[in-house]
Parts: sequence; structure tokens; C-alpha cells
Amino acid sequence: MSSMIKMMGQIKEIQGKMEKIQESITAIEVDGVAGGGMVNVRLNGKNALIKLKIDDSLLCKDNSEILEDLIIAAHSDARKKIEGLVEEKTLEATAGLPIPSGFKFPF
Repeated sequence: MSSMIKMMGQIKEIQGKMEKIQESITAIEVDGVAGGGMVNVRLNGKNALIKLKIDDSLLCKDNSEILEDLIIAAHSDARKKIEGLVEEKTLEATAGLPIPSGFKFPF
């Protein structure tokens, strides 16, 4: 029975740490870049686009396809950075807790 009580305590500890992680992730802002800096995006921790900067040289009709690809690439760059930060923060917060390897948190 004491192992069950211990496990319940660990679950509460994990929940508290997960709430802190979610709060810190929400505050994250990450920049993504493509085209050698010609396109820059900024995403928040929830992957919402909060800033987009495009070099003036790309703002012509002939560059529309290139521009579309660069925006997608910059967004992908930022998203990968956020995923890395989320994983890093999660590992820090859950160090020593009995969480299965490869477990994905819902954020």
C-alpha cells in the first residue's frame, strides 16, 4: 500500500512540473530563418506565427513561388527549434521521475 501512496505522490509531482513546463513553453519565442535571412519568422511556444519579415527583393510577382517555399522553410526551422526546446525543458523537469522512454506529452 505504501508503494501506491508513493506513486500517487510522484504523479502529483509530475503534474506540478508539467504545469510549469506548459507555462514556460507558452512564453517561448523562437525565430526561424530561410534564404540566407531573406525570410524570418517568429513563432511562440504554441507554434503560432507572431512575426513575419520578408526582404523587399522577394516582393515581386516573379518570386511568388520562391517566397512561398522560403516562408514554409523558415516556419519549419522555427518549429524544429521549439520542439528541441520543449524536449529539453521536459527532460530537465522530469529528471529522476518514472516516465517511460519516448513518452510524448500533449503540448
